[in-house]
Amino acid sequence: MPRKLLVAVPLLALASCVQPAPPVEPLSAYDYQLADGEYGIAPLPYGEAWPDFTIGWQRREDLLEAAQNSLNYLAKPSSHNFFPVGPGGAITHARMTQSIQRFQQLLQESQSAEEFLQALNAEFEVWVARGRSASGDVYFTGYGTPILDGSLTRGGPYQYPLYKRPDDLVKDDDGTILGRMTSDGGIVPYYTAAELQSNHHLDGLELVWLTNPFDAYIAQVQGSAVIRMADGSLFEVGYDGKNGHDYVSIGSILIEEGRIPRSEMSLQRLRDYFAANPAEAARVLPKNPSFVFFRESAGGPFGCLNQPVTAMHSIATDKEVFPRAALVYVEARLPDFDPEGRLVQRPIRFFAFDQDRGGAIRSAGRCDVYMGLGDDAMARAGHVSSRGRMYYLFLKNYRPELPR
Repeated sequence: MPRKLLVAVPLLALASCVQPAPPVEPLSAYDYQLADGEYGIAPLPYGEAWPDFTIGWQRREDLLEAAQNSLNYLAKPSSHNFFPVGPGGAITHARMTQSIQRFQQLLQESQSAEEFLQALNAEFEVWVARGRSASGDVYFTGYGTPILDGSLTRGGPYQYPLYKRPDDLVKDDDGTILGRMTSDGGIVPYYTAAELQSNHHLDGLELVWLTNPFDAYIAQVQGSAVIRMADGSLFEVGYDGKNGHDYVSIGSILIEEGRIPRSEMSLQRLRDYFAANPAEAARVLPKNPSFVFFRESAGGPFGCLNQPVTAMHSIATDKEVFPRAALVYVEARLPDFDPEGRLVQRPIRFFAFDQDRGGAIRSAGRCDVYMGLGDDAMARAGHVSSRGRMYYLFLKNYRPELPR
């Protein structure tokens, strides 16, 4: 049932310089696929300078919570199935766990930035995301958790549902969608979004009802939402699977059709477009064949590790090429509000943990930053479009894996 929830979005730890965002190449330029045998990260080349890890080290409360979420995941026996990874199996489960544990200790015990950096230098090895081919550039986008108006029952303005996962959807142990179970026990591709809606395959699986189709679409793209009821209570929903079809950006479709200029594209611009053109929702939204199913999910939102994600300290990457739960240092440009309430792009450096994945994040050159909960976070998330770098940190010396 709905419950009361205190909504808060942490402030960003941003550099002071306010500058326009640099132009970036088309997103497709970062859909870099690794060659056979390559992994998404590699040791930092000899002689290449470390980034300045002292920035952000004092913002410890949320970072310690994010670290603990990674450790909670690694404490599950099932997490061992995804290690070792990397060249030569260099990143073992034991190394990952002990790296995060030691980082937690340093955050808690360091009395100065210099002491913190000295310990990192002595004890940790730095790896870097391969990014887009040899450049090492990573294309950053953002996501968040919207707060949307809704009801547990259909009626009045509440006509657009989010759906529960159907029983015939088949996925393997790590959540990969295998398809639809047929009556004879076979598995075939699941229905597309257009097929699901036009043929009423999901009738009776409605979880909650929203006030417009674009809100339902936004919940699907973000993978979670907080639903605000008429009495002010809040009902949290989270990802519970998808139909297995690749995500197609409706923003890109509208740009190609000439309906929204590329320079104006944002989440708010899309919302305004569909509000001004209600009939367009039925035409455009089903062009994205991907479809997400939900469950009630109090205490979230949760990432693919089934642990809560933390604003500005959790990222989503392709889990085929990046290590789960890992400690990451991000250098990018992200949007925030200036004193006049305008969104501006600013350079930012922060520690995070690799705790989620996204339907559109499928390459060594992509990363999605979790921006938080609520309207401000969603506004920022809709304007994240930046190239940057990602550095992964692992202990040099660690105790070998013990037999399970």
